[in-house]
Amino acid sequence: MSEKYLRENKSSYNIVKGSRVYAKITNLEDAIFIRDLLVKNNWDLTEIPQTIRYGEDYLILAILDDKIQLIGKSKSKPSQKTIDKLTKEHIRNPNNSKYGLNISKVFDIFIIKKQIAGDDYIFGYYDNLEDAQFVRNYLLEHNWNVNEFGTISYCDMSEKYKVTQVIDDKVYVLDSSDTNNFDLDEVYGEFLAKISKHKYGLASYPHLDELKDNIKDLEIEFGVKTNDEVWSFENIDESKSPLNQIVFNLTPFEKSVYDSIEGETSLEDIKKALIRFKSKNFDEKINKNLDLLVEKGLVEKIGDGYRKTNV
Repeated sequence: MSEKYLRENKSSYNIVKGSRVYAKITNLEDAIFIRDLLVKNNWDLTEIPQTIRYGEDYLILAILDDKIQLIGKSKSKPSQKTIDKLTKEHIRNPNNSKYGLNISKVFDIFIIKKQIAGDDYIFGYYDNLEDAQFVRNYLLEHNWNVNEFGTISYCDMSEKYKVTQVIDDKVYVLDSSDTNNFDLDEVYGEFLAKISKHKYGLASYPHLDELKDNIKDLEIEFGVKTNDEVWSFENIDESKSPLNQIVFNLTPFEKSVYDSIEGETSLEDIKKALIRFKSKNFDEKINKNLDLLVEKGLVEKIGDGYRKTNV
């Protein structure tokens, strides 16, 4: 049959009968085999198997958008689980691009965008690819309906559970975990704290930029107050300088250790500044609180000394 029904493109071969394209295959030998398979089955796509032996390999096939897709090859016959996994991966990234369908990256933000009826719609902004792909995959499986999201959903790619919230028709991922045992009040409070820290320049979360003026409304919607272990955002008067009103949520001794650091300060100078607190476990207590301040991002260790971070 030679190359009948085959149309060569720049980097692939279309299998065509009449005006209908039945498949687009990269390799000529594979295209000939699949063409012959279609002829054998009278061009009936419902008769095309998911796997078929071809030489020493098994071809894994899927019918997507009324076309045969060659989604993989295997030396042994693949399980149904493997077939389903490869089919999902192909749907999500048919062109083997860097991020898959509908995801682009601008600076450090991953954006989900889809054109519907000629108009571009943004479905969300994310600070990591895992969250962006999770939301994109869920939308693909639910016909791009954001209202299909529940509070907690499972991500089959990362094998994690994720807390989501739809705000102004955009999907936000609030938290991720290996289990679905979330304290939602805590999750909501920490999410609001991220927005607040971004708003007041205490941290950078550009993917939350559109929410920085919605904090009060979100507190009402979530039924919780903004909650952060380091900062307190209570009773901020927006007409005055917010940074002068934000206070630390630190224990008294943590605050004393923090206040003892001026510029780059050695451990010995910190101890001298805190000599009034000297007790049996003086050195251990100071080191422990310095570690806590470093963990909270308020202090950084520089060589043998410490300095405050630029918050």
